[in-house]
Amino acid sequence: MKTLRSKIEELYRVHTPSIKLPLLLFAILACMVPLMIQGRVLASSSRQNQVNRRIIDVQNQCQILSNKMSRTGYLSGTAADKSGIDTELSMLADIYNGRIIIVNPGFKIIKDTFSLSEGKICISEETIRCFQGESTNKYNTEKHYFVLAIPITENVNTPDSKAPARTAGVMLVTASTESMLNLEESLKEKSAFYQLLVLVVILILALAAVNMAMRPFDALVSSINRVAEGNLDEDICEETYRETKKISESLTRMLNTIRSVERSRQEFVSNVSHELKTPITSIRVLADSLMSMDEVPQELYKEFMSDISDEIDRESKIIDDLLSLVRMDKAAPETNIVSSDINRQVEMVLKRLRPIARKRNIELIFESMREVTADIDEVKFSLAVNNLVENAIKYNREDGWVRVTLDADHKFFYLKVADSGIGIPEEFRERVFERFYRVDKARSRETGGTGLGLAITKSVILLHHGAVRVESREGEGTVFLVRIPLIYIP
Repeated sequence: MKTLRSKIEELYRVHTPSIKLPLLLFAILACMVPLMIQGRVLASSSRQNQVNRRIIDVQNQCQILSNKMSRTGYLSGTAADKSGIDTELSMLADIYNGRIIIVNPGFKIIKDTFSLSEGKICISEETIRCFQGESTNKYNTEKHYFVLAIPITENVNTPDSKAPARTAGVMLVTASTESMLNLEESLKEKSAFYQLLVLVVILILALAAVNMAMRPFDALVSSINRVAEGNLDEDICEETYRETKKISESLTRMLNTIRSVERSRQEFVSNVSHELKTPITSIRVLADSLMSMDEVPQELYKEFMSDISDEIDRESKIIDDLLSLVRMDKAAPETNIVSSDINRQVEMVLKRLRPIARKRNIELIFESMREVTADIDEVKFSLAVNNLVENAIKYNREDGWVRVTLDADHKFFYLKVADSGIGIPEEFRERVFERFYRVDKARSRETGGTGLGLAITKSVILLHHGAVRVESREGEGTVFLVRIPLIYIP
């Protein structure tokens, strides 16, 4: 029972590994990864949009001041309200947490809201490009500020009203985006809290979904555990999912095989006990009979001792056959495969059995279609042939015949053992290779059979990667057909 339980548990482990944790991880990752990517993309997109809006706002405000400077003659020094414009510049710089510098056509700084560079020369790429009529803006992503260069234009008084305006100065604006960065960090914190909240909800939902999905597997586990505890009569049936149905079908097939093996094992143990006990019981009866007699006639004494000797031989044969089966039942039975003359091997077996056949006036015939050489274990092969031919003699009619035919092709050799015996009823043909199985138990006892001969024969043939089958008609005889490869491949 312990071996049976270990087999079932091993099969269960193979078919139903623990999948709850992978399912949970998959569900969490499937939900959280897109959510985290979306949060990152939204935060980055939001920051860029705010920077773009800030640049546009500053450009619009500065353009308004630029037009006002052009109208009032701020650069030429003729403005009546120069202090008012300076105040507006300072207020605009303070609003955007930045700095504004006004540069005249001589690249001289005439106004600095920080009052640090007035009177100095400012020659930069932005200033030069702006004097050429091109507005520029540049954003520093590392230090989080942007620089705008806005031209200050004024009209030229010429008779031609269509004359273009000229650039009379440049307004350089530097504005910080630190406040937007702080806002982004705040958004990230809120997003992280939201993601954590979503993670908890997803985890709860995933646990519920996985538990619901795993219920059929849990039911399958419960059924397997009950079977593993020894309840072999319980069926394993769980058809909720296609996978559980396939597992149930596989386990059911395995369980049926185990049940069959268990029944065979119990039957085998019972048969072995019975077969070994029968000769011992006979010996005990014969010995007790001799000991209970005061004066035993010599003829009776010899008869009893002969019967005891026969029972001992029978016990010895049963034990030898059992040992042969045990050796061949090993996972890697010992074999001595050699290239052998099959014709000679069969002839040697028939030579040993001819005296037995003559006692019942049974004709033993050997027909060889060709010389056959194959890779075999000579001892085991001779034992298999011996069992087939000896059975054909024992279960034959008086004055009958046994015909052994040997043939071969390019791949296999074929051995056929046919007899004119009593035959095997159709309902018993599938069981003749079972251990201790006898069609006619009374006749088997009389002929000294152990019920192991054909089981040994089948094991030997399978050991050689061959096959054996039986054809028979009750009252007309039996034919055993053996096929074995010419070349043995381990």
